[in-house]
Amino acid sequence: MDQQDSYVPGKFPGYVAYGNFNTVKDVIKSGIFYPMFITGLSGNGKTLMVKEVCAKQKREYVRANITVETDEDDLIGGFRLLNGETVWHDGPVVTAMKRGAVLLLDEIDLASNKIMALQPVLPTPGFNVIATANTKGQGSDDGRFIGTNVLNEAFLERFPVTIEQTYPAGSMEKKILNNELGKHGLEDQNFSENLVKWADVIRKTFYEGGCDEVISTRRLVHIIGAFSIFKDKMTAIQLTVNRFDAETKESFLDLYTKID
Repeated sequence: MDQQDSYVPGKFPGYVAYGNFNTVKDVIKSGIFYPMFITGLSGNGKTLMVKEVCAKQKREYVRANITVETDEDDLIGGFRLLNGETVWHDGPVVTAMKRGAVLLLDEIDLASNKIMALQPVLPTPGFNVIATANTKGQGSDDGRFIGTNVLNEAFLERFPVTIEQTYPAGSMEKKILNNELGKHGLEDQNFSENLVKWADVIRKTFYEGGCDEVISTRRLVHIIGAFSIFKDKMTAIQLTVNRFDAETKESFLDLYTKID
């Protein structure tokens, strides 16, 4: 049974389309059952991209957050006790199938072999499945994404295409940050530009194996949020990089002072 009348998501204010947005849009717009596997580092907008495509296409969207505990009952549905009676409750997969909606399986690489419950899922008009993951379903050998699992090859073969999502280009990322500043009634394009330069240097160092951490687009947005509260750039940056170990944090802070 449905718990709401419409599953069409609202548009994200100030969203900037980049990367594989048009590819995802073309597939969803086609109405064809064409599952997609979207992979990429954390915080680069995979989930938001799918949701925003659905919002702009006015397509219904059902999201299932996957964990190692996710089982058939969580996905397909099961009987629940309601007002003293046992009634069937549709899971997100059945809900999306019935409504011809886009089903997003978020962080699919955290799943156990119980995810194989999706194998018999059949297409219905408008229904589609999109999975997002930090890996390609082969686990994480470097230990960066602890908890990710090796997914069954037969399951992965159900996805005709794999889309590799990267962080946005500098111009796009700057636009994202300027939009975030605007939401808070702020305007400081120099700050946005410097944050983008800072993140770009760190990412290049990360890809070259020079550091073990990376600054994501999501973390840059968090910095803008902290700046809107504390009105101090270095405080905002420090508060959002405190999650890293002491050496990494200090090197990141030192790098920013050289840029700004």
